[in-house]
Amino acid sequence: MHVTDVRREPELLTVTIESAAEPAGCPTCGTVAEAHSRRVVRLVDAPCFDTPVVLLWRTRRYRCREDACEVRTFTEQVPDLVRPRGLLTTRAARWAIAQIRSEHASVQGVARQLGVRWRTVWSAIKPILAAAADDETRFAGLSTLGVDEHVWHHVSTKAPEDGGRGPKELTGMVDLTCDENGQVRARLLDLVPGRSKRAYTGWLTQRGQDFTAGVDVATLDPFQGYKSAIDDELADATAVLDAFHVVALGTKCVDEVRRRVQQDTTGHRGRKGDPLYGIQTILRAGAENLTDKQRARIERAFAARAEHEVVDLAWQCAQQLRAAYKQVDKAEGRKIAERIVDSFPSCPIPEIARLGRTLRTWKEAFLAYFDTGATNGGTEAINGLIELHRRIARGLTNFENYRLRMLLIGGGLNL
Repeated sequence: MHVTDVRREPELLTVTIESAAEPAGCPTCGTVAEAHSRRVVRLVDAPCFDTPVVLLWRTRRYRCREDACEVRTFTEQVPDLVRPRGLLTTRAARWAIAQIRSEHASVQGVARQLGVRWRTVWSAIKPILAAAADDETRFAGLSTLGVDEHVWHHVSTKAPEDGGRGPKELTGMVDLTCDENGQVRARLLDLVPGRSKRAYTGWLTQRGQDFTAGVDVATLDPFQGYKSAIDDELADATAVLDAFHVVALGTKCVDEVRRRVQQDTTGHRGRKGDPLYGIQTILRAGAENLTDKQRARIERAFAARAEHEVVDLAWQCAQQLRAAYKQVDKAEGRKIAERIVDSFPSCPIPEIARLGRTLRTWKEAFLAYFDTGATNGGTEAINGLIELHRRIARGLTNFENYRLRMLLIGGGLNL
């Protein structure tokens, strides 16, 4: 393309371009065509000097010389410049995608920089994203698969054809495979409606036997629906219960015991000055992270009343869970975890006994962490990115648009 004119205005940069003159063949019959006329096409290009850029493309029109050809005239096409009937240049579309993915920009913010409307930007980049999402090669080389639920919206769950948005919860699949340096580069693979065994199983079935056979480890939160799908579709994979959620269950038990003892001993919820209420936050921390002052506060609170001994015991049990995952030697951590599974179910504290029964039910997936070292942490990180961009976008009402947007920022597309 040749630049024939440039005009700079305060709010706009206009560049006139045209292609080099060369023979053109009819797209239907291939006969060498003759020049017919010119037509100016207005295109939006990537910004320059913080100014929106417009390209005035003086396109060439040709006439086919073959009388038997059904095409009489046609206009030149330059796919590297712009897709047929496109309003944004290929460069502008790629720039918009990079801004959304790398700079956490909103589509509306990108549209403002280009000097166009939201719909113009999205209609230009959506085909690119959709084509990348349909590319099955992006699933190649995966060996560790993570899964987690994600809340999409809080409005009507009726079917879209009935005026709703469908299921408010989505199931997200994340690639947790380590790279050549042993680092996990989590990337979102897909989002499907629903939080159920059916949602996860359906997605795995679509991927095919070659994909499922390559999955060696499948991480998950303690949700039986996902576990059943893994057992059915990923029979050769090792299911691993996420360490974060196991520790969170232990911390939740401590909080439940603290509130119960608080209510039983004082007859009311925690108030300022109550010993147990004053340590509610630091009870959630690991013992290894506490300062001497914080340790002293905990000891004073536990010694304030004899009934507080129950809270002390629950806290020690939760710290055992943390200690199992903190061990540098995974074999030592597994020994602690096995003692937990054996002892917690018989604990006299109801909340700890319930946790023990849960861990006993999930024993294989719980202990599998100490053999694989895999966690669902990368999946939670992707969820954080999704939440960020949902706020940036002020919500997205169309599921397919939402899915493509999140696949882009989650690194799931080969672009």
